[in-house]
This record gives sequence, C-alpha cells and structure tokens, in this order.
Amino acid sequence: MNTDPIADFLTRVRNASLAGHRVVEVPASNIKKEITKILFDQGFVLSYKFEEGKNPQGTIKIALKYDKVTKEPVIRRIERISKPGLRKYVGSSEVPRVLNGLGIAIVSTSSGVMTGKQAKAQNVGGEVLCRVY
Repeated sequence: MNTDPIADFLTRVRNASLAGHRVVEVPASNIKKEITKILFDQGFVLSYKFEEGKNPQGTIKIALKYDKVTKEPVIRRIERISKPGLRKYVGSSEVPRVLNGLGIAIVSTSSGVMTGKQAKAQNVGGEVLCRVY
C-alpha cells in the first residue's frame, strides 16, 4: 500500500517526463484529478483523460508536453512540498512564488485545490502540496 498517493503521482509524472514518454497512466483520485486539471490549465501537460475500468477508482492518462525544437520536457521540475510526516501550511500572504513567478505552487485550500496565484487572489491559505516549473 502506498502511504503518499500524491508523491506517487508526482513521481510517475516526473519519471515519465524525464524518460521521454508521451503518455503516463496513473491511478485516479479526486485530488489527482484536480492537480491534473491545474497542470493542463497552466500549460504543463498536453492533454488528459479520465478512464473508468481497470481499477475501481479508474485511471488518468496524461499526455506529456515537450518543447518542439529541443525536445526537452516542459516540466523541468515537479516536487512535493508538504509530506505526510511534515505538513506545510501557509497563510494567504505567505503563499510561495515559484521561480519568480515562472512556475506554480499547487495549494489545497478550504475552497479547493488551486494555484498559489489563485489562492493569493482569493485571500485564502492552505497546505502547499507541490511546486512545478
């Protein structure tokens, strides 16, 4: 059994991206679906599809995005911030800027999962799940 499903999700995406895979398949959950939607909206992944079937909870197929010229992955780094052993909570004024605004922080708030910029705009804080750039 996996103790940290978000870290497992991020690791699968990171490994597939660095290995040059076009598509990565991960077991689905509600939080993973929200993180996937954010990655798509921010332009880090090409597309995604939620599928029912193999697992009771379903799967998410994510098409990774690469630079057309250099063939390098768009996701240069994706890392977990808040871990099960050490949660990282921030207020609305303390939401981190990633790479001076070029990356995103994904925050789980009382209003749902959103980017750090959206959390600041809505004046809500929460748990910093990960950062992507």
